[in-house]
Amino acid sequence: MTVDASWYLMLAAALFTIGAIGLLIRRNVLVMFMCIELMLNAANLTFVTFARQLNDIGGQSLVFFVLVVAAAEVVVGLGIIVSIFRRRSDVTADDLNLLKG
Repeated sequence: MTVDASWYLMLAAALFTIGAIGLLIRRNVLVMFMCIELMLNAANLTFVTFARQLNDIGGQSLVFFVLVVAAAEVVVGLGIIVSIFRRRSDVTADDLNLLKG
């Protein structure tokens, strides 16, 4: 049984839409952070699907770069979130202006 590439693309579109809606609606920074990760994973699924369809290794190698960017985002983003959590009990996107020098 083979799954058509259009199913993977529809799944990626659904994941990206959920991530984008979550990013726009939610105010909690940690949830917004997870929504960005969901959008990056949807992009990865799209890259792998097209790489498989076109028999090209370029899409799969691009996924590794996206994973590196996601890992760097986690390191920097969680550092910022933890620093805000130490000062305040709740973290919203409006609290990020506290980090201005």
